[in-house]
Amino acid sequence: MKFYEDQKESYDALPKEKFVLVQREERLHDTEFKTKPIGFFKDVMLRFTKNKASVCAAVIILIISFFAIFGPGMNEYRYDEQHTDRINMPPKIPAIAKLNIGLFDGGYLLENRNYDNLSDPSRYPEGSVLEIRNPRLVNGQRTVDVWVDYYKYSGMADDECYWFGSDYLGRDIWTRMWRGARISLTIAIVSVLCNVTIGIIYGSISGYYGGAVDMLMMRITEIINAFPRIVIVTLFIMVAGTGMFSIIMSLVIKDWVSTARMVRSQFYRFKGREYVLAARTLGVKDMALIFRHILPNSIGPVITSAMIAIPTAIFAESFLAYIGLGLQAPEPSIGVMLSQGQKVLLHYPSQVVFPAIIISLLMISFNLFGNGLRDAFDPTLRGTE
Repeated sequence: MKFYEDQKESYDALPKEKFVLVQREERLHDTEFKTKPIGFFKDVMLRFTKNKASVCAAVIILIISFFAIFGPGMNEYRYDEQHTDRINMPPKIPAIAKLNIGLFDGGYLLENRNYDNLSDPSRYPEGSVLEIRNPRLVNGQRTVDVWVDYYKYSGMADDECYWFGSDYLGRDIWTRMWRGARISLTIAIVSVLCNVTIGIIYGSISGYYGGAVDMLMMRITEIINAFPRIVIVTLFIMVAGTGMFSIIMSLVIKDWVSTARMVRSQFYRFKGREYVLAARTLGVKDMALIFRHILPNSIGPVITSAMIAIPTAIFAESFLAYIGLGLQAPEPSIGVMLSQGQKVLLHYPSQVVFPAIIISLLMISFNLFGNGLRDAFDPTLRGTE
């Protein structure tokens, strides 16, 4: 106490002129923004375009979608047009064939041919023999492998060609592949949109309310998920017949369960956060809390799973087509073409290669595209560089 009184007396002895108010003459204000404010969706677009891999994936998806829409009409062949005298033709694109690089030139290797018959124009028309390979003697006869222009060998005119070859019925693979891509994308996108819509609504209610409501709703999903897909598809085909509707419904009836579970887990993660509790304290209604405050923070994983689900749905459609429960002939799809092409893979690989490339590009592109959208829509990353 004695020390305190001594200090007080020393402070009282100081002249008032030595006391100065700090920052009295300064103007205090918030820091001005250096850039223009941007909205949420513009910020999403800016962050998405910085992800080069996602942008490239989006371009690939747009290119495939463009050809899926307009590709079947780019040549004179229809998807169901058959030419039994032009079966299993190799790919040929005249502009590339002139470069002599060994691709898209209509070439095909004929094995174990009698060398003496090569001069017979009825068997080998003029200009059809391009190269003679592996000459040998077999049972005293000169035998060779002949690399031929299969279009001239088959007696076709110079202006007739199949860009991606033809199948076992002489149908144009280019036309069928892009029409099949259109059908496969339609089935996949429609089914995924239905799955996401049902899954978001169902999972949001289950995760938000919890307790007995969550227990009952999750048991229902387990019962639905327990039914084998083959049984469901067979039932739909028996009721509605074969076609796109049956395939879409068979993909919808079960696949929304995984989305619902994901959304439910995200709601359990975010519904206890401070901003949700503050909004509830202010009297915000449940639907606004679900769809305005919690769901936007949960949308990233949902978008990613939806993008990955599109090629997964294409694979599911391919499986159904392989076992005979998909689209019926002559309607094509990527799955139908793969199931038919794998039977002649060793002899005519082009019938599998092109559909396989398309489905692989779709898988990789939708995966990268989904990752980019997930990062762009994540509210926690808004405004970051």
